[in-house]
Amino acid sequence: MTNFASPEEYNLADLLCCAASREVQDNEIVFAGTGLPMVAIMLAQKTHAPNLKLIFEAGTLDGRPPELPTSVGDARCETGASRSSGLYDAFSIAQRGYVDLGYLGGAEVDQYGNVNTTCIGNYLDPELRLTGSGGNPDINSFAKRTVFIMVHEKRRFVENVSYITSPGWRVKRWPGGEWVHRRELYGAAFRGGPSAIISTAGVFRFDENDGHMYLDTCHPGKTVAEIKDLCQFDLDVSRVNGETAPPTREELHFIHDVLDPDEIFIPKVKKG
Repeated sequence: MTNFASPEEYNLADLLCCAASREVQDNEIVFAGTGLPMVAIMLAQKTHAPNLKLIFEAGTLDGRPPELPTSVGDARCETGASRSSGLYDAFSIAQRGYVDLGYLGGAEVDQYGNVNTTCIGNYLDPELRLTGSGGNPDINSFAKRTVFIMVHEKRRFVENVSYITSPGWRVKRWPGGEWVHRRELYGAAFRGGPSAIISTAGVFRFDENDGHMYLDTCHPGKTVAEIKDLCQFDLDVSRVNGETAPPTREELHFIHDVLDPDEIFIPKVKKG
């Protein structure tokens, strides 16, 4: 019997970390950026996927640090690594099709999984200029599947993103503007696409045939109606598979006692 933690033993960051960690399969090559995704991948390495190969974005390949680095450029990423190189090698491996899974974030997402990290509003005269693409479109295009971790607000889950930084399952063909499936646009370079959005409200997945997002699980305390109302598009809720599984006590032990005891990325639940 799985030893799940009770609600008072974990917080939302714990839940997101564990949900993200469970997307990893053993023996996969996984591309990690700084922050919660890094904790999630290392958690998978400590629990159910000991043979995964971890690529830190700054260029360390197959690193096995005993404790959580503070960033992908931390020297601890090199511990036990097969190679310590740079961005060129890390992204070359992705470009050649070796990366199974990448983790990313975003400011906006639409019903097809198109993600925006560039600007809100008109690109030439935006309401808000965001951080930019970084490696977002590269990882999303080269990996066989991608998981996005996002804050869930109605203004973020939109019918059409202001700017497509990272293409989802359906994108507009240039210059005509008609929506086409990612497979058709990528041709021989197609490897897959976004597989999940893990938000602060639930876990969402995509129908790989028509590209539409659907709700898979609701986080504890959230209802289907509440989550549907947090989207500006007509979210498919016909496939809801219950609640997101809470963290186990073993996972919480690894997060807080082994990986992130200093609460660099994930705070502990304050007892009492």
